[in-house]
Amino acid sequence: MRMLLIEDERRLAQSIARSFRESAGYAVDVAVDGAQGVYLAESNPYDIVLLDLMLPKMDGQSVLTRFRERGHSTPVLVLSARDEKESIVRLLNAGADDYLAKPFDLGELLARAKALVRRGSNQRTPVISIADFEMNTVERTVRRGRQEILLAPMEYRVLEYLAHHPRAVISKTELLEHLYDYNWEKFSNVIEVYISGLRRKIDDSSSVKLIHTVRGHGYVLRPGGIAEEARPS
Repeated sequence: MRMLLIEDERRLAQSIARSFRESAGYAVDVAVDGAQGVYLAESNPYDIVLLDLMLPKMDGQSVLTRFRERGHSTPVLVLSARDEKESIVRLLNAGADDYLAKPFDLGELLARAKALVRRGSNQRTPVISIADFEMNTVERTVRRGRQEILLAPMEYRVLEYLAHHPRAVISKTELLEHLYDYNWEKFSNVIEVYISGLRRKIDDSSSVKLIHTVRGHGYVLRPGGIAEEARPS
């Protein structure tokens, strides 16, 4: 998952970014003012935006309004020292999905952000089940039947993104855009490497295959075969 954090308090921004990278495995882009936040939001796809209200160059309310006026549906969680009821109502009416007053607990922030990401992909619970496959996105564990499967961090992130979009064909470009931050280096075959590792760990010991390649389009997580499937060599 990829997150945009728009926060001008640099120490706080560093703390939040580190927490999401280490605890949730998110790729995080950080903007330190509203104008930079708008530029990044309009230039890259994100799974969630954390938005401070008191920002230089363009305040958070204006950023949120512009973001929604441009048709972006990415979940937005607003962070602010303001805790007045009128302010909260105004933000929610402007398109914010949730609100957290400063100071806040990082654990609560993580939980709220993950809940919004799930809601954005129509996942009601943190446990995603497909056939005998189960992924717990809170505990970050993966099982196939009764067997727990140990994944490398990037393998988990690829699988988590596919699991949040079950049965949808996800292109290699989309995976790259949602798994790496703004400074990522482009390696043409990195996704193929992770998919190959996931197939070996998830599918090799089972007769029901879950990870499929759709020729010329990308990858899909679903049980059984699909039309136009390219068998891995």
